[in-house]
Amino acid sequence: MRPISELSPSQARRVKYVLMDIDDTLTRQGKLLASSYKALWDLRAVGLVLIPVTGRPAGWCDLIARQWPVDAVVGENGALVFWEETCAGSTGLPVLKQRFHPLAMRNSDPRLKEILTEVLQIDERLRVAKDQPFRLFDIAVDFAEEEPVLPLDTAVRVAELAKSRGAHAKVSSIHVNMWMGNYDKLSMAKSFLREQFGWDPVGGLDEVVFVGDSPNDEPMFAAFPLSCAVANIRNYTHLIKHLPAFVASRDCGDGFAEIAESLLTLRSGGGGPRREVL
Repeated sequence: MRPISELSPSQARRVKYVLMDIDDTLTRQGKLLASSYKALWDLRAVGLVLIPVTGRPAGWCDLIARQWPVDAVVGENGALVFWEETCAGSTGLPVLKQRFHPLAMRNSDPRLKEILTEVLQIDERLRVAKDQPFRLFDIAVDFAEEEPVLPLDTAVRVAELAKSRGAHAKVSSIHVNMWMGNYDKLSMAKSFLREQFGWDPVGGLDEVVFVGDSPNDEPMFAAFPLSCAVANIRNYTHLIKHLPAFVASRDCGDGFAEIAESLLTLRSGGGGPRREVL
């Protein structure tokens, strides 16, 4: 991983799409930071397409698509994407659109429930995430969103057991997400970019910046040559084979703001810190 300061002006000017994880990438300890939220508005102001790509549930994605300055949100690790479109009418109000991955399977699948029963026996302190009622396709096991915070090794054991029983499982900074159906963040993000924006998945890889922080972002790190991470990625490097190309010096949402600042400064032709976005 190279410092984000080594991103070149020519690379920055090619970028059209900025994709990002949410938890511990835009947030810190569960709170969306002023610095990262402002960075989203600044990136939007120069015409970049913004898409969070997250493990968070469908219910959260409904709110994010409606209220955040983003063009869409991919949720549940690639099971779905929500976005708004402006339709003809007297009010001009946008309409929320939804797309589900064709291989996604509802989390009522009995095999998934059996796996959950098994993984919760690994440690009695493991629990179903509080956002589970708002999920459609996966089950999230909380190991670090709330107290008690359990060791990362425990989360890895949960994921390994789930995979040994035929599920897909990914470790984030807070949850282990488990699902049936062959999809991930990358497959849905690429499909949506291609179908909604005409993005070229062969020649347009360097038009995309992705920013993440944890193992469930690895498919995105591997796919995009301008992938980035906030500094807290260093907590998980031993679990990630394909590391991002660039890394911020700051962690969490402040690291995202640092990456956005670098991108905007280079695109504007500046070489020093960017003080204002017009």
